[in-house]
Amino acid sequence: MMAIHLTPPADERARASAQTEVLRQIAQRVLWLSAAIVDAANRGRPNDTGVKVGGHQASSASMVDIMVSLYFSELTHLDQVSVKPHASPVLHAINYLLDDLDVSYLPRLRELGGLQSYPSRLKDPDTVDFSTGSVGIGATAPLWAAISHRYLRSRFASAPAAGRFVSLLGDAELDEGAIWEAVADPSVARMGELLWIVDLNRQSLDRVVPDVQIHRLRAMFEAAGWQVITLKWGRAITALFERPGGDELRQRLEQMPNEEYQRLLRVDAAEVGPRLVGERGGATLRALVASLPDAELARAVRDLGGHDLDLLLDTYREVDDTRPTVVFAYTVKGRGLPTEGHPNNHSALLTEAQMLALAESCGTDLAAPWRAFEPGTAASDLCATQGAALRRPQITGKALGPLPKTLGRSYRSPISTQAALGRFLVDFLRAAPEAGARVVTCSPDVASSTNLGGWINKTGVWSIEDRHDWFADDTERLLRWSEGTGGQHIELGIAEVNLVGLLGELGATWSRWAERLIPIATLYDPFISRALEPWSYGIYAGGQSIIVGTPSGVTLSSEGGAHQSITTPSIGLEQPGCIAWEPAFAQDLEWTMLAAMERVGVEGGTSSYFRLSTRPLNPDLARVPEDELLLERRRRHAVAGGYRITDHDPAAEQVTLVGAGAVMPEVIAAAEHLAERSIVAGVVCLTSADLVYRSFQARGSLGASGGGIVDVLFPADHPASLVTVLDGHPHTLSFLAGVRGDRIRNLGVSGFGQSSDLHDAYRIHGIDTASIVDAALTLLGR
Repeated sequence: MMAIHLTPPADERARASAQTEVLRQIAQRVLWLSAAIVDAANRGRPNDTGVKVGGHQASSASMVDIMVSLYFSELTHLDQVSVKPHASPVLHAINYLLDDLDVSYLPRLRELGGLQSYPSRLKDPDTVDFSTGSVGIGATAPLWAAISHRYLRSRFASAPAAGRFVSLLGDAELDEGAIWEAVADPSVARMGELLWIVDLNRQSLDRVVPDVQIHRLRAMFEAAGWQVITLKWGRAITALFERPGGDELRQRLEQMPNEEYQRLLRVDAAEVGPRLVGERGGATLRALVASLPDAELARAVRDLGGHDLDLLLDTYREVDDTRPTVVFAYTVKGRGLPTEGHPNNHSALLTEAQMLALAESCGTDLAAPWRAFEPGTAASDLCATQGAALRRPQITGKALGPLPKTLGRSYRSPISTQAALGRFLVDFLRAAPEAGARVVTCSPDVASSTNLGGWINKTGVWSIEDRHDWFADDTERLLRWSEGTGGQHIELGIAEVNLVGLLGELGATWSRWAERLIPIATLYDPFISRALEPWSYGIYAGGQSIIVGTPSGVTLSSEGGAHQSITTPSIGLEQPGCIAWEPAFAQDLEWTMLAAMERVGVEGGTSSYFRLSTRPLNPDLARVPEDELLLERRRRHAVAGGYRITDHDPAAEQVTLVGAGAVMPEVIAAAEHLAERSIVAGVVCLTSADLVYRSFQARGSLGASGGGIVDVLFPADHPASLVTVLDGHPHTLSFLAGVRGDRIRNLGVSGFGQSSDLHDAYRIHGIDTASIVDAALTLLGR
């Protein structure tokens, strides 16, 4: 651990004093603007809804000095910064002064088309490097972006340089498990481009944090190999600590509970001294306190390291660039506001009278809140200089050319979709080497059990640095685990949150550095739910990628309920910015995966989720056409969401059986059993219930000309009763009842499973052939 209390020589301080004074002026203006942005959103706009607009003036105020020291002195256009969610008004205020945000947006916080409530990379009009609405997850995004950039630079000579990856986070965010999963990843300890600054204001949303946790937090970072710097006191109060009684003053301040310190900030200046001395204060402490004017003493106890601009700037020069650094910067929540240090200031809004007083103290005017610095002043010149220095060139992506629509492989033997994925990746690299070089796979210690072994043997495992392969001469080794900077698979520990965090940033390289990647991650499908929030965050923030959940459902019968997914088909259908796929057959997987890859890493692209299985299916069941024209028609239907396996006239159907994924053999067998009873049953194989649902929704939209694939699968002129079947929650396909108003029975899994063989599992949950036949007969009144 390194504790910084630097005192540079007098001549250096003199040279820096002019710059510091300008930074203080800018900090005062940023404090005002950030408060005024929130004020305008709440008091300055008509609001007849009765719903509070909100904002975070106090949380913004604690970050002002840290962010001003960075943006107006330290950062370059190569650096990328994640700003804590509740400090978004500070970011927008800074961008306005840097000429990166038009003044018209300042009164439009949380308004349609205006500034987002929290920094949004895609929805805000100014430069936002990372979306940070999800507390803790946005803070780790720069870490995964740094790894993604390292991957690019080691693989592609055309990849541009990058600077530091900075996270500005609140101390309460350190309660989030996502933080520690990321910090502990072994590769992170060698990444000197990472800089985290913790706004240690010792308050969370509801309260003053009661315990002094800094020692534990520092130890946790140190154990992970990080450089730890603590900025507790500014230089003004540090000078007092050098005077007689100073040691006792420091001890008194550092031993008092957080709540007592916060209360000290709320009393009149005349009360600060008596509260500090108390009943047990020594003579030297009493003498020191008595020698200081009340106002000076009140300022001194507020002199924390996170508000000392000179100290912050000197600290940045002490950062070790060979390993990641975390700076714990002590601050006051609400610094400079009337709500300073109040335990309930998190969402508190300043009154008009308080805003008027703040305007006076900041040298501005509530009637003209957006006034910039006068041209020709030192502050105006610095804003212009830094604005130009931080401006980035426009990103222009490199075209790869169209991906193949099919690989032409002939599928003759039974194979699972999980096994087909491994073969597909190797085939794709051979068929499209330029695009194949852009594929990067990752997994949380399940690469071999999700059938990536062949791909890894072909491409190798990527590592920040080359590592010696001690098993290279082992002739019995099937999986060649060779780690180096040229590999195309990234292996992480058993932490799904880390996996999807990295996946999102690998999927954003096309928009950050104009280098397209096609990231594909595999994890066990039951753990999709564990990774859901960071996965959703990555998509929201613009990451385009493919996530493969495999194996899935109760089809993984012997593993028991802990490894059998139930709700994931519905999750996939409901996730914005993502297409959910569940192909049943290897041929379907090939076609749909190629379609998904085409959409990744491009303007207007989208992510995909594949739900795969370990159950081998006979490809003959799919009745893939041999005629080229019919084969192409089947492919188009498969990538649109589904196809009909039966080829009889839909008008003759008495019931339509609709299946998805691994249960298709039971669905097809049920149709055959019904045929033996002279009941005509059609069979629809869905590859994407998600796309079929979208087709259904689009059919009723203004200007829509038909429902597309939904009308192909369920012709409006030929209604029939429906039985839907999937190895997942049955309500996923319940929307099909509305396509034509058909009677419907939805079969699926709605309870936790248990260890069994596959046939027992299907029978227990009612997705076996007999259950499908029974559902059809019941609908037909037989």
